[in-house]
Amino acid sequence: MDRKTVYFSAPGRVELREEALPSLCADELLVETRFSAISAGTEMLVYRGQFPRDMTDSHDELSSRLNYPLAYGYACVGKVMEIGASVPHKWENRLVFSFQPHTTHFITKPKTLYPIPESIPLEAACFLPNMETAVNLVQDAAPILGERVLVLGQGILGLLTAALLREFPLEWLVTADRYQLRRKASLELGVNASLDPTFDDFHTAALQAHMDTHSGFDLTIELSGNPSALDDAIALTIFSGRVVIGSWYGEKRAPVDLGGKFHRSRIKLISSQVSSISPELSGRWDKTRRFETAWKAMERLHPEKWITHKFQLDQAPQAYQLLDNSPEQALQVIFDYP
Repeated sequence: MDRKTVYFSAPGRVELREEALPSLCADELLVETRFSAISAGTEMLVYRGQFPRDMTDSHDELSSRLNYPLAYGYACVGKVMEIGASVPHKWENRLVFSFQPHTTHFITKPKTLYPIPESIPLEAACFLPNMETAVNLVQDAAPILGERVLVLGQGILGLLTAALLREFPLEWLVTADRYQLRRKASLELGVNASLDPTFDDFHTAALQAHMDTHSGFDLTIELSGNPSALDDAIALTIFSGRVVIGSWYGEKRAPVDLGGKFHRSRIKLISSQVSSISPELSGRWDKTRRFETAWKAMERLHPEKWITHKFQLDQAPQAYQLLDNSPEQALQVIFDYP
């Protein structure tokens, strides 16, 4: 049996390769993919060649072996079509999520599969990695009753994070993104304001959004993917506040001004990445509990409303060209497998 898989073969180049599936071992399953989601922030770094090579110290297995050519992706939803002789029969015909590249079929072991709750539409299940990341970000940020919070970046991860923060009793929640489509989606969540960070008076507008131009935000979460946004985060965060950095910048670089306000501010810079759990929580939380929390959040938030484009797998070059050339037109792009 053959499968078709999307490969990144060079910067700006995507191709569909047909390859033979290996034989199914006794402890493995064959899954037929129904949908897979493009994680625009991460995958565009791969598409553009802006990722670090050979990240041997990475906790993330996917990110530790990035070299062309590679099949990359981690949001596949499908149906179990065949099970090995030693696999429990409960897996037969199950609808499952798995961290797999964009491919029509894959063979894996049960421990890598996550059964999809009946309450979750298949298209929504594609959002599980970003929802888990959003849960991790909010846990690392630890928002407090009455805080003023700013989220920089309203791509899918930013929208999910803002949606979770809306469930907290915050005093103000402000978001920022350069694209109007994303700001509109953010305002529909009920945030207090969503601003364009490219405006000259962005800092003033952000402070005025919570009606106090002499203060700043207690908590800022940086999810724009733009390292220069760290200057905005520091400038807009109050004395002894927190800046949580969830963006992966890859090889992108920008100067950050740590010689001004930051030096005396006692602002905490917190790195947040979903491959591990904060040491403060790891005694009580594990990945199973975090996934359960993510599934429940998806039941409440219905992230499938942010799917703006569907492509067939053989249209992969067009999908990535859209995200590269016209990111302002898209929220979530998914592959639909007939």
